Amino acid sequence: MRIYDFRQKEVINLSDGARLGYIFDAEINTETGQIESFIIPRQGKVLGIFGKDNEYVIPWDCIKKIGDDIVLIDTDL
Repeated sequence: MRIYDFRQKEVINLSDGARLGYIFDAEINTETGQIESFIIPRQGKVLGIFGKDNEYVIPWDCIKKIGDDIVLIDTDL
């Protein structure tokens, strides 16, 4: 799966049912090549650059399920 494919998936938090948005970027460990976290712009940002300077950083271990259209996470944000 490519990073582009992840950008098409909506992220939903299982702990409160919140729809966080869509994956914008990923942090990748350059030594292992593994994804360490996904980055999701908070509401109020346009195209990930305008608006509030906040973003959700979702560590890989918080990801519970990756489906065709969504990514389910479990975290207290």
